[in-house]
Amino acid sequence: MSETRTGLPAIWSDGLGRAGVRSAQTLLVIALSWVVLWSITRVPLVVIPTTIALILAAAISPLVAWLVKSGLPRAVATVVSFVGILAVFSGIVTGIVALIRHQWNELAARVLAGVDQLHHFLNSGPFPVSDQQLNGIRESLQKFFTSSDFGTQALTGARTVGEILAGIVLMAVTLFFFLKDGEKIRTFLFGFLPDSHRPKAHLAAERSTAVLGGYVRGTAIVAAIDGLVVGIVLAIMGVPLALPLGVFIFIGGFIPIIGATAAGTLAVGVALISNGPVPALVVLAVVIAANQLEHHFLQPVLMGRVLNIHGLAILLALAAGTFLAGVVGALLAVPLTAVGWTIIKTLREPGATEAEPATEPVAPVDEIP
Repeated sequence: MSETRTGLPAIWSDGLGRAGVRSAQTLLVIALSWVVLWSITRVPLVVIPTTIALILAAAISPLVAWLVKSGLPRAVATVVSFVGILAVFSGIVTGIVALIRHQWNELAARVLAGVDQLHHFLNSGPFPVSDQQLNGIRESLQKFFTSSDFGTQALTGARTVGEILAGIVLMAVTLFFFLKDGEKIRTFLFGFLPDSHRPKAHLAAERSTAVLGGYVRGTAIVAAIDGLVVGIVLAIMGVPLALPLGVFIFIGGFIPIIGATAAGTLAVGVALISNGPVPALVVLAVVIAANQLEHHFLQPVLMGRVLNIHGLAILLALAAGTFLAGVVGALLAVPLTAVGWTIIKTLREPGATEAEPATEPVAPVDEIP
């Protein structure tokens, strides 16, 4: 078979041959990517906490950097940041518990009246439900809670809770070391790259850190708007625990889809048992409107500005992440997409404009950091 000057057989040198070579290369890249993703999904208890710790480190690192510039050693600055964040979180939890205890008697009294009101509404509402049907529902629930299926699901839930707690501990430890030794870890990893590629790698890392920090701040703004709107409506309608429920809405905003849904369901449930069906329907309408505002306006527009990504790309990333990995995929889809796009833009630039940042002496790449 004749060969061309490139050393390839003639059959591979024409247009169709070159297309076949590119197609084979593309398939190999896709296969490698699939193997990598499959391997990562085998250890979610390690990958997910580490990824979340990386995102949080990007948001907290400006505080640590400011403390370091103020004269504190980096280890001390990291500990101070941790203690400050834990103090704020503990203060919020303590305030919520105090409010719940303060309004518990009022809520209990309203629950008794609300149950009677709900019973009357179900009997005489637009879609009447008889006492016999209610008793049948109650018996079905009792059978479920006393069945082996419930016990199996309870054990599964307990195991899931244990995994979540282990993941939280791992995330906290990883976050501490990311904040304390982030520069050393990054320099160690980039030490495997050729010298000519290291400046761009450091530049891409700096930009990705800024993008992740912006994502966390943007998510906090969106969640705060949702919590504020729902909390104000609950307070106007006289629903007990309006402030704690607003805080739950805010916290749920950090967990896409399931977080806001669970917090909104809790708010509707409290309104139902304390104020009756009509106020509960109003709260439900407000929660749905707030979620729609978040998903179709605030998330694409505000986060698009923060991350410098078009709103359509954010919507598609959320949809793809949810489809591929459920709640975890929805949680990580947007920040990972933003980081990926930042890296691609940096690599496409003609040349790096910044040199490698000066860091403390780091062990050679053949040594364990």
